[in-house]
Amino acid sequence: MTLRRSSPARPLRLATLAAAAGLLFALQAVPQAASAQQRDPTRSIGETVASRPSPHYAFDRFEVRSADGQRTWRVHVAAPRGTAPEGGWPVFWMLDGNAALIEFDEALLAELAAQPVPHALVFVGYANDLRIDSEARTRDYTPVPGERPVRGGGTITGGGGADALLEVIERQIRPEVERRIETDPAQQTLWGHSLAGLFTLHALYTRTGAFATYAAGSPSLWWGDGALLGAPEQRFTDNNAGRRARVLIGLGEGERQVAHRDLEDPRVQVHLRRIAAAPADSAEKLAQRLSKVDGLQVAYREFPALTHGPMFRASLMWALHAITGIADHSDTPSRADGVDPHG
Repeated sequence: MTLRRSSPARPLRLATLAAAAGLLFALQAVPQAASAQQRDPTRSIGETVASRPSPHYAFDRFEVRSADGQRTWRVHVAAPRGTAPEGGWPVFWMLDGNAALIEFDEALLAELAAQPVPHALVFVGYANDLRIDSEARTRDYTPVPGERPVRGGGTITGGGGADALLEVIERQIRPEVERRIETDPAQQTLWGHSLAGLFTLHALYTRTGAFATYAAGSPSLWWGDGALLGAPEQRFTDNNAGRRARVLIGLGEGERQVAHRDLEDPRVQVHLRRIAAAPADSAEKLAQRLSKVDGLQVAYREFPALTHGPMFRASLMWALHAITGIADHSDTPSRADGVDPHG
């Protein structure tokens, strides 16, 4: 197997990073244009392409609840208009579905629908109007418990619900999607960013046959003191036995740089302590190791200057480009910033 370093319109270069006192500090400041920080997680998603009729895709939605009735997921399903191909539509699944919906507009739907074999789209979100439900995603996207910072300083321990969500996807969400649209079980992609990228890799390790492609943007490999980099990875590499899958791993060059952070913020201080569990090159080294696993086709891409927040859109657009065949829009601004990426 070979490791492909994907090439965007502009040349790639590896981030130059230095380790100090267990933390990884940049030697140079991040360019101003790329220093956007995490967007306000409490903002509402507002109107999206799912809110109005589209000439290119037919949108539907449903909700599923956990067995204990305490958690509810809202799922949007978008099928290309027209007759499904023999064998069903290939499907592109997105975690953080509320936030992912914001990144789509009619122009993007038109481009997706114009492909020789368009993909159906599945947005797995939560039954609220939050762009990001931080508490819920921490619970659902992490394979082991861990700490996360809270406003005002300090941490709370939570998470460890990834296997439970995988069961919900397999036993409740996927059957309902298949009931509503014709899907091709052999052509399905799972994409996630940050903690959802961690979840995507956990799904690869534990449900290799569930998807054909696993796309992880800025995966939070530091979670649980780097737990996913230990025994789970080793078990997977020892036992995969040639089962085929495609893996995409993307990282922003500026994600490990701290010149753009407020180092007086207690939450930033906690976060920097946490991410010290995963060296700066963890994602790249992971891609290199996975590329040696028989059956895996692995691509790693580093995005010049981008920090963690902007990588949400960049990694999503790259994955859509790589999987569906549309143009690469990874260098266009996020619609969450109120900017028309096609303007």
